[in-house]
Parts: sequence; C-alpha cells; structure tokens
Amino acid sequence: MEGTVPSERKNPFFEPYRTLHDVAPFDRIRLEDYEEAFMEGIRRDKEFLDKTINNPAKPTFDNTIINKDDDPEGYYDLLERVSTVFFNLLSAETNDEMDALAQKMSPILTQHANDMRLNEQLFERVRQVHLHHRRLTPEEKRLLDDCYQGFVRSGALLDKEGKDRLRQLTEEASLLGLQFSQNLLKENKAFSLHITDAAQLDGLPQTAIDAAAEEAKQRGEEGWTFTLDAPSYSPFMTYSTQRELRQRMYMAYNTKGIHDNDCNNLAICQRLINLRREIAQLLGYKTYADYVLSRRMAKNVRGVYRLLNQLVDAYKPTAKKELEELEKQGVGLLQPWDVAFYSHKLKLKKYNIDAEMLRPYFQLDKVIDGVFGLATRLYGITFKENKAIPVYHPDVKAYEVFDRDGSYLAVLYADFHPRKGKQGGAWMTQYQGQWIDKKGENVRPHVSLVMNLTKPTPDKPALLTLGEVETFLHEFGHALHGMLSNCRFESLSGTNVLWDFVELPSQFMENFAVEREFLRTFAFHYDTGEPLPDELIRRIVRSRNFMVATACMRQVSFGLVDMAYYTMRDEFTGDIIAFEKQAWQKAIIMPQRMDTCMTTQFSHIMAGGYAAGYYSYKWAEVLDADAFAVFKRSGIFNEKTAQRFRDCILSRGGTDDPMTLYKNFKGSEPTIDALLKRNGIKRKTK
Repeated sequence: MEGTVPSERKNPFFEPYRTLHDVAPFDRIRLEDYEEAFMEGIRRDKEFLDKTINNPAKPTFDNTIINKDDDPEGYYDLLERVSTVFFNLLSAETNDEMDALAQKMSPILTQHANDMRLNEQLFERVRQVHLHHRRLTPEEKRLLDDCYQGFVRSGALLDKEGKDRLRQLTEEASLLGLQFSQNLLKENKAFSLHITDAAQLDGLPQTAIDAAAEEAKQRGEEGWTFTLDAPSYSPFMTYSTQRELRQRMYMAYNTKGIHDNDCNNLAICQRLINLRREIAQLLGYKTYADYVLSRRMAKNVRGVYRLLNQLVDAYKPTAKKELEELEKQGVGLLQPWDVAFYSHKLKLKKYNIDAEMLRPYFQLDKVIDGVFGLATRLYGITFKENKAIPVYHPDVKAYEVFDRDGSYLAVLYADFHPRKGKQGGAWMTQYQGQWIDKKGENVRPHVSLVMNLTKPTPDKPALLTLGEVETFLHEFGHALHGMLSNCRFESLSGTNVLWDFVELPSQFMENFAVEREFLRTFAFHYDTGEPLPDELIRRIVRSRNFMVATACMRQVSFGLVDMAYYTMRDEFTGDIIAFEKQAWQKAIIMPQRMDTCMTTQFSHIMAGGYAAGYYSYKWAEVLDADAFAVFKRSGIFNEKTAQRFRDCILSRGGTDDPMTLYKNFKGSEPTIDALLKRNGIKRKTK
C-alpha cells in the first residue's frame, strides 16, 4: 500500500513462536537469524546466571535447580531453542554457509558452556542444595543428583589451572568433532559411480537401475549414477555381477576419511582419542571409558568386556561356520566386496527369499500406515498429517499425534529420503522435549525421524526392503520413547536415559518386522493390492537368523575397537589403521585389509556421543530380546502388556534407575538366554 512503511522484521527466535503447538517456524527462519540468536542467547544466559548467583535467598531446590521454570515466555530459553534447530538441521539439511557458521560458533558455544559449568558461585549454590535440601520426590532427587554430578563431571571441583586446561580440551574436542562430521559428509557426497554401458548393470534389480537413472538425471548426466547413500550402495553390493565395480564401490565406502585430501580424518581421530583421555584423567579417572561407564548400566569396563566376551564365545563358532558355507558359493578367495553378493546367492538358495521379492509389498506409504497402526494397536495413539505445520524441507511430513482419549500428544516430523545436505544413516531427534511446568501444563514433545530410505522414481512409489522397514521401526521406537514421555522435568524425559538403555525401545520395535500378524496389516503389493503371501512370510521367518552370528561379530568388533581406544591410559601415538585391525581381531572371521578404515567414518564414537558406549547396541539387544519374549508369551498385540511397557519404561524417561524400570516391567532382571534362543545359538556346555 502506497505510503506504508514496512514493519521491521523480527528474528523469529527472539520471541515465542506462537505457532500451532509452538512448533519451530521453519518457514520464517533465515540463515542470518542463527548467529544473531546464538549471541543474544548467550547474553540472556549470562543475565540469568547473574540473577541466580546474586539471589540473596538461601539456595534451595526451587530457586537454584528448577528456577528456569519461572522463565517468562521462554525469554531465557533462547539459546537452547536456536541450538536445537540449528544443530538438528546441520545433520538433516545443511549447506556450505551453515557448515561455516558451525565452525565459527562451535568454540564460542563450548566456551560459554564451560563458563556456566565452571562458575564457582553457581556450583556452590548447587552444592549447598545437594547437601541441604527439603524432602524431595524420587524424580526431584534424580534431577538434583544429575545436576550435581553434571557439574562435578564437567570440572567444578578442579582448581583454576585444571579448569583452564579443561576449557582448552573441551573446546578443541568440540571443534574436532564437528570437523570430523563435515569431512565425512563431504567424502560421502564426493564419490559417485557413473555408468553409461548398460551391460555393467548386469544383476541389478530394476528398482536400483531406475533409482540410478533418476540420480543421473538430477545430476545432468547420461546413463546411471550410483552413490554411497545406503539405498544406492546396498543394492549395488548385493546384486551387481560386476566384481570390479563392486570393488570400486566398496573401497570408496571403506576408505572415507583416509584419502590424502582436506577431508582426511586420521589425525582428527587420534587427537579426539587423546583429548578425551586427558579430560577423563584431569577429572580423576584412569581412562575415558572409566569416566563414561561410571554413569551407565554396565557400571565399569569389566561389565562391558564381560558382555562382549560372552557374545564372542557364544557366536564366533557359528560365525566361522557361516563364513565356510559362504566361501563355498564364491570363486577363489572371498573378498569383502564379495560378501553381500554371495550372501544373497546363498540366502536365495537356502530359503528362496530375496529383498527384491519383498520390496513390492513394502510401499512406503503403506509401511507408514503399518508402523503407525502398530502404535495404535499397542498404545492407542493415532497420527494425522497436518500440512499447516511448517517443515524444513518439502520431503518432510509433519503429523499431529493424539492419545487414546483424543488428547494431543506430540508433533512428529518424518524425513525419509537421502539428499545432498543430509548426513547418511538414520536417527531420531527432538525440537522440543516433554515436561510439566509449574502451572501443571504437560508440555508435549516435537519429535523428528530422519532416515535415508529408498526414494520414489517417476514410474514407481518408494518401495522399501525389509531391512529398511526394520530401520523405520527402530527409529520409530526412539520416537515412541519421546512421544509417550510423561515426566516432570525435561532433562529426565523421553530418551534422556542412561546411554546403554536408550536403544531398548528402538531395538524392541524391530522384533515386529518378521511377525505375520503385523505384516498382515500393511504388506500389500503396490500394484495388485495382493497381500504378502503366507509362503513368503514363512521364508522371512525361516531366514531370520541367516548370517546372524556374522552380523553379531561385526557389532562386537565395533564395540571392541571403541573400548580399545577409550581404555588407553597413555597418549595414543600409533597408527589408527593398524591399531583398529588389532583391537577388534578377536571378533574378526575374515582376513583383514590394511587399506581400509572404519575409525575415520565411525561417527558414533568420534562425533556422535557413543565414545566408550558402542557396546550399548548389544547390551540393549539382550534387553529387547528379553522384553519381546514377554510379549510373545502374552500375544504381540496384548494391550495389558503394552500398557505395562508404556507405564514402566516408555513414559518414565530417566526418572529412575534403568534396571529398576526394567524389573518393574518384567518382574526380574534380563538374561542373555532370550537373545541366544531368538538367534538360534546354542550356549556352549563345559
């Protein structure tokens, strides 16, 4: 309108979002908003710190531990809100500008976090509350202990020299972890296998060929282009008859981070290992693993090795037999790039089952219906897509989630397919946690599922493999842990549990993937509408444990190398590749190659929070097998059993000791027996 002065645009992070369910306003956020919000958030944090430490009143649980509950309209919540959005998108939808900003902000944010954790006046208030407090509820006690231990484990008891050194170490580690991830993403996206000769597509299923043609088209290339993203890499390694091309793909995938270029991660890994060791020793622990495991279910290094050694003893003999059977299928010496190819041939021979046979029955839209429907049958919750909720990319779907009584429960974002600015793999995260405020309002969570599943093509919808269905179920299990949370404090809610307990809800859900009653609810042929035949389901069940011992040894090998790095007491100056090969030798069943490296792409233990914790997957597998055995006895859709699982585990977050939560559900501690039985492994008798 002529003469109207445009109103000054406000940074959307600076005020309450005022969106439906207070979701992040992705449609209003610009790149330039982040740095401004980071710096203002730091300023507000410091303002809040001054307000807290200068409070003349005696330190109490209410005015020191949970005083942010009085925050007017999230004024002091700014830094957490902008950090959550920025770092979630840094994994799911990044670009060069965001990467550069992350590099710039990382040391600033780490320095600020240290300023808060190492503030002596604040810690003294927390210490006084820890020593002298009113009668607390069990959940309040848990929060207070976590808060106090958090300060101690962050260096609050160190002298000035120690604190200064800790600042240096943590700031450097934070920046190196970020560089590791950015290097890995660049390495992953830098490689592609471009094919123009149709003869070189021999053996590949049509779905893989169509996807490669679409990838080439998007890149402006002729022919077919294959990438290192899972939906492209995995079918190629499984079906391609072109051994030399399989070798090229394998070597590209397994040499990420060791090339002589700017993305080399070898020195970064070595430095991260040493930084973490020094941090732990500065805090009074012998090793970084000792530091980590003091706040885990496993308790100590001995507990972890007990599990890993049990698994090696139980599974390695079977794994060797599996390899011997596999070698009979190959021609000459079996190489790593042959394993998936000949495993597929053997599986087809033994069980007449193949991932491509099943793919037409796993249309993504139907799988979504099936997974959501499973949650409805178990817990009574329902999902409704709402296109009015802003999303950060057109691929993303946003759902409102409602409880059994129709009340609003959560927002769920689902981001299914790979793209340029997205890390590989699959994960669950949150844009808002769950908590109950002082007015008694139950603030509900905003949960996000991020995956890299097979994309649709112009001719076909997205058709998944059974493995991709299991990945969906796994991440959805994490999502349920977040969405069904019913805790008072956000830092104890949802997936904020001990690290070796967090995989229980996710791995538990994977069990349903081979259950006929579940498959019958959604597995229909995308073209004919015919249900997945009973005969195919029987083959799925019979083949469930195909190469299971080999898969177990692979996971154990990762756990062993993780523990080897983080149980070192002296500075690590060795060769990463040679050390890796030696560290996991106990679980290896094939000759090793010295020109590949796992460590330099092992995000879990270098940049993903699983350092000295990768064993958690196998630890939780013992729990999930034990828990699902309870469901099998009562019926996999038994509402009473499901309600008990929800009440005792999914809704409780980290409000109690995990073993206590588990025993409340089952009535006893778990044993390895259910896992061995599920995998068809016979325990050795002495």
